[in-house]
Amino acid sequence: MTVESLFPRLEPLLAQVAKPIQYVGGELNSVVKDWDGARVRWALMYPDAYEVGVPNQGVQILYEVLNEREGVLAERAYAVWSDMEALLREHGIPHFTVDAHRPLGAFDLLGVSFASEMGYTNLLTALDLAGIPLRSAERREGHPVVLAGGHSAFNPEPIADFLDAVVLGDGEEISLAITEIVREFKDEGEPGGRDGLLLRLAASGGVYVPRFYDVAYHEDGRIASYTPNRPGVPETVHKHTVMDLDRWPYPKKPIVPTAESVHERYSVEIFRGCTRGCRFCQAGMITRPVRERSKETVTSMVEEGVKNSGFQEVGLLSLSSADHSQIKEIAKGLADNYEGTNTGLSLPSTRVDAFNIDLADELTRNGRRSGLTFAPEGGSERMRRVINKMVTEADLIRTVTAAYASGWRQVKLYFMCGLPTERDEDVLAIADLATEVIRTGRQVTGRKDIRCTVSIGGFVPKPQTPFQWAGQSPYEEVDARLRKLRDRLRADRTYGKSIGLRYHEGRPSIVEGLLSRGDRRLSRVVEEVWLAGGRFDGWSEHFSYERWMKAAEVGLADQPVDVDWYTTRERDEDEILPWDHLDAGLDRSWLWQDWQDSLHGDESVEIDDCRWSPCYDCGVCPSMGTEIQINTPAEGRPMLPLTVL
Repeated sequence: MTVESLFPRLEPLLAQVAKPIQYVGGELNSVVKDWDGARVRWALMYPDAYEVGVPNQGVQILYEVLNEREGVLAERAYAVWSDMEALLREHGIPHFTVDAHRPLGAFDLLGVSFASEMGYTNLLTALDLAGIPLRSAERREGHPVVLAGGHSAFNPEPIADFLDAVVLGDGEEISLAITEIVREFKDEGEPGGRDGLLLRLAASGGVYVPRFYDVAYHEDGRIASYTPNRPGVPETVHKHTVMDLDRWPYPKKPIVPTAESVHERYSVEIFRGCTRGCRFCQAGMITRPVRERSKETVTSMVEEGVKNSGFQEVGLLSLSSADHSQIKEIAKGLADNYEGTNTGLSLPSTRVDAFNIDLADELTRNGRRSGLTFAPEGGSERMRRVINKMVTEADLIRTVTAAYASGWRQVKLYFMCGLPTERDEDVLAIADLATEVIRTGRQVTGRKDIRCTVSIGGFVPKPQTPFQWAGQSPYEEVDARLRKLRDRLRADRTYGKSIGLRYHEGRPSIVEGLLSRGDRRLSRVVEEVWLAGGRFDGWSEHFSYERWMKAAEVGLADQPVDVDWYTTRERDEDEILPWDHLDAGLDRSWLWQDWQDSLHGDESVEIDDCRWSPCYDCGVCPSMGTEIQINTPAEGRPMLPLTVL
């Protein structure tokens, strides 16, 4: 049955909302396929505003991968602002896609990509506006399968009641596998109805269906067990890892937004995964192993992407882009190709110990020299050893000195506050480090216009990391340390005015921590927040700590747990964690040992990068059947074989 566009009903409302262009669609490289010509239909949603969601790499990749397939249709959707939400409710118009303005409820699958837990309330708004029951158990035939992915999906339990299915890891191959399961299910006459389809997805071993697992709790609130409640459902669900990224050169035709977005560039992921071993970093842990794209593939992707989009900036993306074994050749080749044009290159993610001026000069050959950003993360050498971010003060000063001497005038340094074992002096050391950066910059340049911006975020313990057992610092403690740091910088009349300080207060981090390591009992809390008006919680102007705390009191009133139990409490080794049945490939005992190794301050054990050293047995490659894929060993760093059997 043909599904008509909602745009004729939507268009008269656009003059009444802010930024109406974000709802219009029709972007360059967007795709509108014939509804009746498709056998399987996906709606891909990023649960944030258009300006944030449209550049999202994961959604863009899946959008192309799916639409290239015969008989498959994929359209995009984003969260609507409160003014549009009110009008949609008033006029009875359901949540829609931006491509063909079709209702979300008409699709076979609604795939939602969560980069952050703070988008959970936006999911509930979308479901409600679409006429889809909030809870999976209440959905019937004809409702889409609501499927979550993204980094936050590695612990989906706080919103498990609202999800039909969850996918862990890379999406390219599993999205096509799910598509074929749905196609076969429909071709066979949909035997067993909705539960029949979910059982097929769960039995594949690659899709987690929360409703097919029962959770038991101890009297003190800890989890006692996760148990499959249907035959054929696996006890553990494993993540997906795409090997040989050269076979997946997406996006080829990136969406060019019609409204201003947070990233106006063509982005190519030059490698996936990271083995630096930063103990706080969920992204680095869950995306292992490292898999590089070749220089030839990166070059051809950039050529095609720029030609198809017209973007004047190319971002070479990864968790630490300067670590690519061919980064010098890639940067020089692209700089040569685009010399004399308006196309510039950027390396958004760079470690201090991987950065060099020759590389930076290549990247800026066709553009202006904006600020450089580095992330020491910890203010003191002791803290950096605790988190396994082994960047010394000498490394940082040497790097920024070379940058200032080569013409840069501004450096941004990113740190975290509230890390395990942190003391006041660790945070105050940030002031000493920033002061030395300014002092050295003035010395090597003879100029007074040297600037350093210090940006600080609150640490949140994340699942699937060595710090998943850590107690989160109370927000009062974090805020007090940040005030002391602010006062220390303000008191410095010689260098203080050249140092900018930006930080987020600790309360949003507590809510993020609550959702990051929570379990199914938090579904009631998320719903309470949403019913009280919670929307766009990742935006400071919309976030309300009081609303979350009140919702937690109501939602957890009959439980032996509270917000502190989920956040500031340290876990024991034998405690069952809400994500223990979801396998990221990391050996749990290795994670625990690495957590213990971090607790010795100046004597904390350093874990080396396994790209250049013997395997240290994190478990990913043997358990996932994968391996590190690097094109050329970096200069002076011979590749070593995997030693674990």
